[in-house]
Amino acid sequence: MLIEYQKNKGHTLIVVFDGWKGGGMNEVSAKRGGVTVIYSRLAEKADAVIKRIITSDRREWIVVSSDREIACRAWATGSVPISADAFLPFLVRQMERDGDEGKTAVDSSYDVVEAHRKGNPHQLSKKERARRRVLAKL
Repeated sequence: MLIEYQKNKGHTLIVVFDGWKGGGMNEVSAKRGGVTVIYSRLAEKADAVIKRIITSDRREWIVVSSDREIACRAWATGSVPISADAFLPFLVRQMERDGDEGKTAVDSSYDVVEAHRKGNPHQLSKKERARRRVLAKL
């Protein structure tokens, strides 16, 4: 699904897999259909690789991860995190546009808990504006 999404959208996609317990001695990177696939090395978690990538290449990344620590690092480095649940409907929609068989039903509804905040109640927070800007790109 990611390969088809990359072909249609043209975004640079990097997928990082955990080699924490079963990886090789070195980090392995390969390109599959335009998508860069990285396998972290033995005793290194994928989270560490993701943090290293978004920290070293200082640009606005769209980081798809449901991990809170990665989301915090993304915000700190000027990137915008979105959860995997929020990204999945975009993948499914792209597959439906392509007319692929075996479509999956996705329930995109999720509970949103809003914290009490100060300021103008009619203006979205800076993080929410960034999320919406990024989601419009997907």
